[in-house]
Amino acid sequence: MNHAVETSSPGPRPTLVMVHGAFCGGWAFDTLKGYFTERGYTCLTPTLRHHDGPPGGPVSPALGTTSIADYAADIAALVDTLPTPPILMGHSMGGLIAQMVAAHRALAALVLLAPSPPWGVLPDTTLEFMGAGALYFNGAFWQEALKPVYEIGAQYTFDRLPIEERRRLFARLVPESGRATFEVLHWLQDPKRTTFVFPRDVKCPVLGLAGTLDQVNAPGTVRRVTRRYRNGAEFVPLKGMSHWLLSEPGWEKMAEIIAIWLARTLAQTAER
Repeated sequence: MNHAVETSSPGPRPTLVMVHGAFCGGWAFDTLKGYFTERGYTCLTPTLRHHDGPPGGPVSPALGTTSIADYAADIAALVDTLPTPPILMGHSMGGLIAQMVAAHRALAALVLLAPSPPWGVLPDTTLEFMGAGALYFNGAFWQEALKPVYEIGAQYTFDRLPIEERRRLFARLVPESGRATFEVLHWLQDPKRTTFVFPRDVKCPVLGLAGTLDQVNAPGTVRRVTRRYRNGAEFVPLKGMSHWLLSEPGWEKMAEIIAIWLARTLAQTAER
């Protein structure tokens, strides 16, 4: 990728919708929202249903059995309110939600940050398999709201952040749907194939990015996900980065890569 390309693009920019991952809220994109807002994008950072309560507060009884398809339906409904096809950017589980929406809505572009793989895409590492299997120690977790665990977050998601920043971010996390987690991590056992995405249905340009140190959604997995789409799409490994691409060290360079790619992609679309 040529990083010398101008990051501005001609004409009005599409709205940029940012979809957060598990246990988070729209706040997870605060840093990237600021970056892209400064560059002329209108950025929307919706919070998924049942994720807007205060950390440590009461949990909606409906959360545990909420499907990832419900999350995708909400984002699709938001896309339908916009005057032109937006750019959809998703992180982790939000990256999978973004893929699901992209298969059913017209988009200007799709940016996947360490996305969870859709139905049928096997993880690339043993650790990814083991992490999914460990959930069964919680019993029938697919019927319950899952609480965030600091040790897991600190070791696998916030691992490149200072300890105080890890604690600050963890304090903002909220419970996640057990059903949605099952659909993401145990798709082979999901008879509904909830997260299936037919690659040919995703018609917009796709950019996938993953940290080379990511143990949640490993770069090999993300590469395989990205290259399912239009002519293999474009995959960029981020050397030395882990899973919290949203604000860990190196995020500025990643944001520049995305801005350059978007400028080029939108310009090519305008020419056509």
